[in-house]
Amino acid sequence: MQNPELRDRDQVVAGSVLVYGGTTEGRIAVQVLEEAGRTFYYSTRTDSQEVTLHHGTRLVGVMTHKEKITFCENHDIRLVIDATHPFAEHIHESIVRLVSELEIPLIRFDRKSINQSLNVCWIDSYASFVQEIKLLEMQSQKTVVLSLCGVSAVKELHTLESVANVHYRILNTPASKEKALADGADESHLYDSQEELEPLLERLRPDIIVIKESGSSGGFQQKVEAALRIGCKVYAIKRPDYHAVLSRFRIPKSCYQIVNGPYGLRRATEKLFPNFFELKSGLTTGTYATVAAIGACRRLLQLDEAPIASVKVVIPNGESLSVPIYDGEDESGKVYCMCIKDSGDDPDVTNGLEVCAYVEVDATAKGQPDDIAIDGGVGVGIITLPGFDTLPGEPAINKVPQQMIRQNLRLLTDEPLRVTISVPRGEEIAGRTFNPRLGIKGGISIVGVSGIIKPFSKEGFLNSIRKCMHVARATDCDHVVINSGAKSERYVKAFYPHLPSQVFVEYGNFIGDTIKMAADEGFTKLSLGIMLGKAVKLAAGHLDTHSKHSTMDKAFIASMMVEARCGKEVLEALDKIKLARELWKIMPQSDVQNFVNVVRRYCLLYCEPLAPDCEVELLLIDNDGRIW
Repeated sequence: MQNPELRDRDQVVAGSVLVYGGTTEGRIAVQVLEEAGRTFYYSTRTDSQEVTLHHGTRLVGVMTHKEKITFCENHDIRLVIDATHPFAEHIHESIVRLVSELEIPLIRFDRKSINQSLNVCWIDSYASFVQEIKLLEMQSQKTVVLSLCGVSAVKELHTLESVANVHYRILNTPASKEKALADGADESHLYDSQEELEPLLERLRPDIIVIKESGSSGGFQQKVEAALRIGCKVYAIKRPDYHAVLSRFRIPKSCYQIVNGPYGLRRATEKLFPNFFELKSGLTTGTYATVAAIGACRRLLQLDEAPIASVKVVIPNGESLSVPIYDGEDESGKVYCMCIKDSGDDPDVTNGLEVCAYVEVDATAKGQPDDIAIDGGVGVGIITLPGFDTLPGEPAINKVPQQMIRQNLRLLTDEPLRVTISVPRGEEIAGRTFNPRLGIKGGISIVGVSGIIKPFSKEGFLNSIRKCMHVARATDCDHVVINSGAKSERYVKAFYPHLPSQVFVEYGNFIGDTIKMAADEGFTKLSLGIMLGKAVKLAAGHLDTHSKHSTMDKAFIASMMVEARCGKEVLEALDKIKLARELWKIMPQSDVQNFVNVVRRYCLLYCEPLAPDCEVELLLIDNDGRIW
């Protein structure tokens, strides 16, 4: 199979993507691909899944292998994404066969794996489960078994009827019921999978439940916990090995990737189908520091027989990404691991920097969070002023990167560890950042909330926002919620849990442009989620809140404080702060609501004229995620 990275660039741009879905992962794949604004195809067996498509085309039904070949050739399919159910083995095989014959690269969008340390009996197949149950001692009453594996399990488990009362939770559709009865199920033993599980467990009081390890998005852990609460023994069937199918068809490693989340899917698409997305994403310094620490820890523990070229890192949303690493050695002979920061198409001065980590077992780290101490080495700045995630005198390694490092290293060992992060050219580059103004001396900051950098050229970012607005409007929802990024989006989604995920649109710093786009799309309500740092800039009339174009105006903030009748002590404290988010700390609770009201009024003064036919709502978010 030809390596897709070697194909002619212009030819790659001309093609399209085919997604096999019908699952939660399929829906996420649609959301990711819609950001590109390019044609793609979304295939499901039935039309039962509701999914919003703007640039995508829905395909419903089952094609023969020959029909699939013809479709891919006629529609110039350059990438196939398998986002089908983890247990859809025959579909996996048909997809891998297809890409093998056509020499098309493949992405398997899998579900996040489940921790097998749960109090569960893990088995390889239905046959293993049947054999184990038949070996149980005969009792005066038959064992009661509840299957949560869907209608396909009936045929596999029906042979247990001689030694157990087997009940099945299946989809409440005529087709599912017909298949269950044809495979030998007793109609009185069939239950609707949409029925709440806990009342069903209380009613049946099964001795055993059997469940497929279908991943976190399938509600696996919640089902297990519900069963364990009533003292039920849980058997879990391990998901089939996708790598085995790839090996059987001899798919080269350069022509497939396996991912388990939206960021990994985008990065894999960028690699296997160059230019499908106009701009390339990158990773934060926090992610690269974590990757380097993982590599160094693996070397310390001698977990790998041979040198490795990449490691898996878990980012804050729980998905794992594969990132390249390199070994290095300093002047004293200390061996460390290193990454080269790739910011994608974001104009970031830290792009191309080496981010290094050295890890050692250190008993003095006990008492630190997770018994892991994190130090800053050469090129990592030192905090000198209050108001940050870390205290003055500590390295400028933000809270989320520290959490990422600790979480990932604790997956490898329980030993107390000391991690030293360094950036050899960090001090040189820091002068081109805002660190000197913020009182961060000696180097750059290790930062990142999501772990991912979305490309930030203005034209590309605005096009991305525009595409997201089109998708949001295609939901037929009249309400759009705009937010600055991953952190604020989490809070506004919790505030509006009933709204579809597509109507939450990220504006980055381009508040004015985004509001105009929402107005052009005809939304009748717009909610603007904003943190205080951007809000005080917006209140001063800056509709683009990037630090290149606007900074915190203390004189204007002071005037708003006076208008809100804040006390003299608050005005005096204003002179000492470096970051707008510190306003929440210096302001007495009795003054907060009045100040919020003033900030909101000024913000709306500039926002409302941009969308005269739209109700504009401002959601001011504090440091704890509370919305005012």
